Amino acid sequence: MFLIVSRAARLVMSREGGAACEDYERLATRSFGPEDFAAPMASGSWQNAGMIVCPCSMSSLAAIATGAGTNLIHRAADVALKERRPLILAIRETPYSLIHIRNMLAATEAGATIMPFNPAYYSGDDTLEGLARQFAGRLLDQLRLPHNLCRRWGEN
Repeated sequence: MFLIVSRAARLVMSREGGAACEDYERLATRSFGPEDFAAPMASGSWQNAGMIVCPCSMSSLAAIATGAGTNLIHRAADVALKERRPLILAIRETPYSLIHIRNMLAATEAGATIMPFNPAYYSGDDTLEGLARQFAGRLLDQLRLPHNLCRRWGEN
């Protein structure tokens, strides 16, 4: 798993608490800066299963929906779309304005999957950690990657 953390995400992580950016970077196979346009995912010739933007701010959604590749996240998302690879956008903010909805429509029409953070209440998990694990598993399902993070409907 490769990781790109935007400057804005680093700022939010430092202000909202929880895990530090370095904690996520340790989990990644490799980490890249948002300005590193020489990274493998900036090229369509790099083979991969797809991309998840999580969380996807409305600013990143707008950049992706319009093809305005101002950082490596946006460029890699643009590459995923042009190469017809899965691109999953885990939308962060609510409520949505008409501009947000139009950007989600444009990204969807270009081939992205919009996946807002919605807990799966049927999972049986009653903790935030369990609900987050369920959502993470559903994200990986979109890339058809094997995992054991979540329960599926009808499973015990």
